[in-house]
Amino acid sequence: MTEQIDYVELPARDLGGSKAFYASAFGWSFQDFGPSYAGFADAGIDGGIAADDAAMTTVPLVILKSEDLEGALARVEAAGGTITAPIFEFPGGRRFHFSDPAGNELGVWSE
Repeated sequence: MTEQIDYVELPARDLGGSKAFYASAFGWSFQDFGPSYAGFADAGIDGGIAADDAAMTTVPLVILKSEDLEGALARVEAAGGTITAPIFEFPGGRRFHFSDPAGNELGVWSE
């Protein structure tokens, strides 16, 4: 198994306002990936801010990286996790979301 924490995604209703806040408070820089998503840099871990209602969670989303996305999905299900978003494509790769038995939602992505 190769999955490790790789990315954190923060939800936002106002992408511009969130970017301004984190740039001012912590000096983060951003790269826009369309009108509703911006990746951040200079934060100590890779991540992004998502303002897309269709994919938005209400809490930060921890994302693991996998070399075998289908295998990771199968292991999550076998271990008792619930798939909350089946494998989908996004700029940069594919990913799925799941809830663990305690109700925490995470994502797994692959290039």
